[in-house]
Amino acid sequence: MEQFFTFIGNHPYLVGIFVLLLILTIRNELSRGGPTVGTQELTRLVNSENAVVLDVRETTEFKQGHIVGALNIPHEALADRLNELKKYSDRKLIIACNMGQHSASAGTMLRKNGFDNVSRLSGGITEWRGQNLPLVKS
Repeated sequence: MEQFFTFIGNHPYLVGIFVLLLILTIRNELSRGGPTVGTQELTRLVNSENAVVLDVRETTEFKQGHIVGALNIPHEALADRLNELKKYSDRKLIIACNMGQHSASAGTMLRKNGFDNVSRLSGGITEWRGQNLPLVKS
């Protein structure tokens, strides 16, 4: 541990640049694809603001359990099926995936194609299940 502090003392510019790059990377990842919303906020948005949940998991995963009223467009097919979402362009879109790994890139794609009101479900369906919230099987 002593060597760590010695290194910091001997290389303040290097450590400063590293910290700056780390902060910028974190900021970039958090802003990518829109802000995140929790499960409680998602429920409120769907109930009071008529938000739409877009589930970007594979169809087989979607059929095993999804949020009530969610639309399913798999992440790989999203670019080809954007026209299906045009009718929801004036409503808030909340993107859900399994653990949050695909929702950021889906959110970025939607924002580039004119969807301004896009958010991501924090923790994805895994978080939804973890809080014992209801899922619908189809």
